[in-house]
Amino acid sequence: MFTIGGMRGFLASSVGATCAAALTLPLALSAPAQARPQAARTDPAVPGSTQSLPLVPLSGDRSLGPAAPEQGLGRRSVRSFSLVGVVWDDPDAELRGRVQVRTRATGASRWSGWQDIETHNREHAADPDTAEGGSGRVRGSTAPLWVGDSDGVEVRVQAQVDERATAAVESPLPRGMHLELVDPGAGPAPRGALTGDGLAGAESAETYATYATNADLAPFGATELPALSRAETEREVPAARQGAPNVKPYIGERPHIVTRRGWGADENLREGGFVYTKKVNAAFVHHTASGNNYRCSQAPSVIRSIYRYHVVSSGWRDIGYNFLVDKCGNIYEGRAGGVAKPVMGAHTLGFNSDTMGIAVLGSFHNTKPSAAAVTAIARLTAWKLGLYGADPRGKTYLKSGGGNLYRKGKNVRLNVISGHRDGFATECPGRLLYGKLGSARTAAARYQGR
Repeated sequence: MFTIGGMRGFLASSVGATCAAALTLPLALSAPAQARPQAARTDPAVPGSTQSLPLVPLSGDRSLGPAAPEQGLGRRSVRSFSLVGVVWDDPDAELRGRVQVRTRATGASRWSGWQDIETHNREHAADPDTAEGGSGRVRGSTAPLWVGDSDGVEVRVQAQVDERATAAVESPLPRGMHLELVDPGAGPAPRGALTGDGLAGAESAETYATYATNADLAPFGATELPALSRAETEREVPAARQGAPNVKPYIGERPHIVTRRGWGADENLREGGFVYTKKVNAAFVHHTASGNNYRCSQAPSVIRSIYRYHVVSSGWRDIGYNFLVDKCGNIYEGRAGGVAKPVMGAHTLGFNSDTMGIAVLGSFHNTKPSAAAVTAIARLTAWKLGLYGADPRGKTYLKSGGGNLYRKGKNVRLNVISGHRDGFATECPGRLLYGKLGSARTAAARYQGR
């Protein structure tokens, strides 16, 4: 595996020379979780903001503190936000219970009904024994929930009661719970390409390095990678592969992809540098569990919010997914490092090496995914897996890094296109999206010309 340290050579190159001074964490992430102040905080130094509010006992006995079986916050007015989640100190502690929130839209007087936030325990995360997983900055977290532009909030967290016990026993809630209110900040950068010379000295080292990772595929700083024809895709394969297997290019046409610049990623927010694995043998499909109440025009804001929630609130080095897909079938670059490269994500605990994670924006336990989203999964996997010689209808062996289904070191035979639940005991990507993966495999193989 390549590591951040393995990127030092790149950072000494003509592109990376500007970057060498910036391989540090943002100040907001440098303190250990236990040092987190017990009050609202924001990060005004970057676009967007995060308000972090400590939860308190909702029972009459405030002396119970963290042992209280129900914690939350009463109705209150706050600064504008669009996405909510709950985090806690220990990433290995599970939140066994129910998390509900209701909000007030900005400028309105009525409040929403109670909405459930998926508890999401530990299933999307960096692998154990990696620098990211062992950084000391990672926190436990629920799934994020998109609520739209809001300025009022109320939350309650109720501990699970084991009704099978002789006497009702409540599971303890994790310590250090905070409500995170995320404002995604300004919209995406203006459309159009930048030149390397024009960018030097005007953008941060992280921004410059991120734009460079896709420079072989599109103009420097492009907001999108246009879709290519089959002939154009096959001509591009040698440059895109960069060390991938030299095999017959069964590969789908490259789909249209919105870059990080296109959805407005603040590159100063994430940890500097990139982490790569050797190849891409499989794709894991996820849902973000953030709800379906968004318009496709809002998808960049949803992604910026998830990015901030993963980095600032949960302590990850970057957004966890390699790609994201909205309900209209638009594909977005996720974790930084280059869309054609084997970037290591934090999407499937135990199986982040030699894989990629694709997350569809939404929740699909009881809602069918759109046909456009399923088609986007097929087109994206036909192209990206094709770069590495993988057959979307096939199976492959992956070595587990450790999780709740497979012990560390076990070789597991999985579908080349798998659902998150195939590698970890979870409901993700929701039963109705999971049920569409067979169709996605067939279509992806067809797009590859198999």
